[in-house]
Parts: sequence; C-alpha cells; structure tokens
Amino acid sequence: MSLEVEKPVLVPATVPVVALDGPTASGKGTVASRLAALLGFHVLDSGLLYRVLALAAEHHGVGLENEDALEVLAGHLDVQFDCDGRGDSRVILEGEDVSLALRQETVGRAASLVAALRRVRSALLNRQRAFRELPGLVADGRDMGTVVFPDACLKVYMTASVEARAGRRYRQLLEKGFDASLADLTQDIRNRDMRDMTRTVAPLKPAEDANHIDTTDMGVDEVVERILIWVRQQPELAAFAHQAQ
Repeated sequence: MSLEVEKPVLVPATVPVVALDGPTASGKGTVASRLAALLGFHVLDSGLLYRVLALAAEHHGVGLENEDALEVLAGHLDVQFDCDGRGDSRVILEGEDVSLALRQETVGRAASLVAALRRVRSALLNRQRAFRELPGLVADGRDMGTVVFPDACLKVYMTASVEARAGRRYRQLLEKGFDASLADLTQDIRNRDMRDMTRTVAPLKPAEDANHIDTTDMGVDEVVERILIWVRQQPELAAFAHQAQ
C-alpha cells in the first residue's frame, strides 16, 4: 500500500493534526511513526519528551521532586527526535544518542512522576505545539487530543488489556537486551495507569470526540489501516491522504 500526499499551502493555524492518546504500551508510538510516514507528516512522541526530561534530570542531578529546577530544565531541553517510520526512534539529548536508555522502565516510571507536575507540563506545552508544522503532524501521548491539540482534525484513543500491554513491553525490553520481569511489568503498568488517570493535571482520558480502538488482539498494520480509514473520512485531512489504488 502506498499513499500519495498533496501538500497545499496552509497557514500554521490550520496545519492538520492527528492526535493519538492512550495508556502506556498501547501501541501509540509505533502506530504514530508508521502513520506519519504514510501521510508524509511530522511526528511527535510526547511520552519520549517526558522520558527525555526525566533522563536529563538524572544527568544533571535534579531531583524529581524539585519542580522549580525541572521547570527550568524543561524550558531548555537540547533534544532532537528522528523517527524512521517503522516505529523506531533515535533521540539525541545534548549530543548523545539516548534512544536505548529512554526505554528503561526506571526512566518510564520517572517520566510518569515528572508528567504529573503542573509547571513542568506547562513548560513543555509550547515545545510540543511547536511540532505542528506543514504538511501536518501525528502526535501521540496522553493528553494530545484533550490539552495539547484540542482542535486536532482526528482524535484516536488507543487502549489494550493490561496483560497485552505488559507482554508487549516485556518483548520490547528483551529484544533490546534488557532484563525484565513480566510480573513486575504488569504491576508497574497497573500503577502507572492509576497514576496517569487520577492525577489532577491533564489526566489520561479520551477526548469527547475521540474514536476508540482496542488493540489487544490487533497487529500494528491492522491498527494503522483502521486509523487511515478515519483519516480519509475527515475533510480537513482528505487532501493529504489519497491511497493509491
């Protein structure tokens, strides 16, 4: 399957956005990267951005409870993202490739704690919105459709069972050479879900106008194809997504 992408001239305020939200390990990052590659859009993995901040805090000796220092650090992150369209991301923090380090579960837990801080989220908000450039953006996270891009042309809420998500993360870690415990990952995901859904600042929840998709028994290609159907149904996106027959 291939897509031909038309790129009409638009003012930045009308740059189309596809927002993918959902809990950890629901497949958002892989799907967002592939979808962006098919559409010719930019991609934003907001979860990686919070992981980068957590890792930067570790590098600079900043405590996760020090909101003042974290706010300053968030406003001056020296980071570059490179997504290859297959779901793999290369992340450069202060000149160092930290792609593998960001996938460690300790970094993920730290990112979840950092993301609950109001001033940190505010500091990163404009940076996330700056990814909105022509011809369009696919953004994945936990509040893309509710807070960061509430005017997104298409909003999708992805989820899956805790067991399925833990299994995916377990396989990812093993493939990258990390030791992992499936039981520990399952409990960690349950804890992270609770923390993300009950935090007072931008809690994880679907946008009222989001399309829902349960990826428990779906492969990546199937999920991408389902979302592409929704893309083609949106007038604002139709000019950008023409599937070759």
